[in-house]
Amino acid sequence: MAKNLQMAKNLTEDHLSRSGGAPLKVAIAVAVLGVLSMLVVDHGPWSKPKVEHPVVANYSNTGEAARAAGAQVIPTEPRLEVEPEPPVPKPVHPVNPAPQPQ
Repeated sequence: MAKNLQMAKNLTEDHLSRSGGAPLKVAIAVAVLGVLSMLVVDHGPWSKPKVEHPVVANYSNTGEAARAAGAQVIPTEPRLEVEPEPPVPKPVHPVNPAPQPQ
């Protein structure tokens, strides 16, 4: 019994004195730096939206811009409620035929 206690004490001391975990610390550092860099890139002073006053903006919507460029803006044709099945070849024989009883 005393031998088991001594062995358990040695294992506990060995476990506490280990200095492992370096890869985990590196992974945490990389993750933290990655999140911080994303925050800086997404919310930095260079990424502010440039909002124009309606008087300064040339066109208020895409249709007006298209018409100004000379395009013809027409509505799309409505789709059918029930689409037909696309034509695909039908298999002649099944890939794995069922075994025939003998």
